[in-house]
Amino acid sequence: MRRMLNREEDKSSWFRAEKSERGEMPELSHMGRKLEMNNSITPSTYVRCLGYGMMKQLADFIDPQEGWKKLAEDIKNPSGANRYSQMHIRRFEALKQVGKSPTCELLYDWGTLNCTISDLVDLLIRNQFLAPASLLLPDSVWVEEKSPLPPPLQETGCLNEKEIPGQENQMSLPVSVLLAPDNMLPTSVSCGLSTEESGLCVQDTGLQSFSFHELRTLTNDFDDRTVSAGGNKLGEGGFGVVYKGCISGRTVAVKKLTALADINIEDLKKQFDQEIGIMAKCQHENLVELLGFSNDFDQPCLVYDYMPNGSVLDRLACLDNTAPIPWKIRCEIAQGASNGICFLHENNHIHRDIKSANILLTETFVPKLSDFGLARASVKFTHTILTERIVGTAAYMAPEALRGEITPKSDVFSFGVVLLEIITGLTPVDENREPQLLLSIKEEIEDEEKTIEDYVDEKMSSWNITSIEQMYSIACQCLNEKKNRRPDIGKVKQHLQEILIE
Repeated sequence: MRRMLNREEDKSSWFRAEKSERGEMPELSHMGRKLEMNNSITPSTYVRCLGYGMMKQLADFIDPQEGWKKLAEDIKNPSGANRYSQMHIRRFEALKQVGKSPTCELLYDWGTLNCTISDLVDLLIRNQFLAPASLLLPDSVWVEEKSPLPPPLQETGCLNEKEIPGQENQMSLPVSVLLAPDNMLPTSVSCGLSTEESGLCVQDTGLQSFSFHELRTLTNDFDDRTVSAGGNKLGEGGFGVVYKGCISGRTVAVKKLTALADINIEDLKKQFDQEIGIMAKCQHENLVELLGFSNDFDQPCLVYDYMPNGSVLDRLACLDNTAPIPWKIRCEIAQGASNGICFLHENNHIHRDIKSANILLTETFVPKLSDFGLARASVKFTHTILTERIVGTAAYMAPEALRGEITPKSDVFSFGVVLLEIITGLTPVDENREPQLLLSIKEEIEDEEKTIEDYVDEKMSSWNITSIEQMYSIACQCLNEKKNRRPDIGKVKQHLQEILIE
């Protein structure tokens, strides 16, 4: 695995981020503010000379869309090699947990290479961030009126990791559209299925239909206080916030979908129909059950079966003073979760956001996968799906997923991170610990600096080192950077079952 920036570089990087959030800038910040006050930003101005205000304006465009991931993937070193690896991107992602801007940190770091505003504008235009480009150089995007956008998605047949889809049949868009703040146009992954074939018609699902008013009432007007604070909010999932409610004496979870910066209401409703269709067809003991929906308002809602033990993430952290999960139960959770992923893959679905927060637990700790709004069906499942929009959580994402390539093996990689969480009880990323990324313990163990036994969750009262090592071995196979060298989820499920038998 490629090494991250060395520790001194890491400290410098995080130090710059700390200063930026306090309103202090690195060297030349005074010059940057003066440049902005005098409206003298030119193509030759250094990016490192931009002031805090301008940086934050750029971040306001790019952060909500997680567009910084696209920019990071496109930035090169002077040698022409990619400057940022998947590990760097995961570190930038960690900044969001403490209210910091990944975009600002990315630009601060890149600015140390003496890149110019011209370089930055070229990067923004190349990645379809026309509005922030025009913010820096108002005359920079006029040429885009005749420049075609790349297609939002191409489904490819048997692509290897270096193949790039063609650019045929591109369509030009009016400059007024290109200059819109939400310039990352909505995209969806083509599954090769028509609406009828994929069963996405909500009227045909057999699910209960609610009015938005009904769901608002049973969630106490979507009370945003957490349940522990007397409110109804259970947490946040893909495309929405989840609230606790009660229907005819049955406790339910209501997910209110909210549009992202680059998705309008109509596209949100299409996403809504897709989630209903997938969830209605995917019924399994290790998948959360969808009970109903509402679509009579601008914010569609989904009604799920309520999971009283919350998420694996919360239970591993012993949130709300819950007892630590015993090792045997953890093994059962891992095996059950793999069973759910296996069912999805066997039915031609890729989850795309496997993480401990999306594995929910029943009263008896039966694991159930949630958040299928990110799943996409594919008729030719062995093909790689290329999507312009990166979906998922960076701390769990496979290298190819960070590049926008989605395969079943992307889910396997993410599940490998979950297995590390189950063994260690650690969160996937934490800037206040060493190593900050949970993935990095694999490197330390490979370098013989530590063993997996050094990382076993101290909260567990009893565990078996043999089964710990077996699960860790499975996790390492899942975390192979080369997707073709990872096992399929069926093999993972089999190995985890063997641990339970032993």
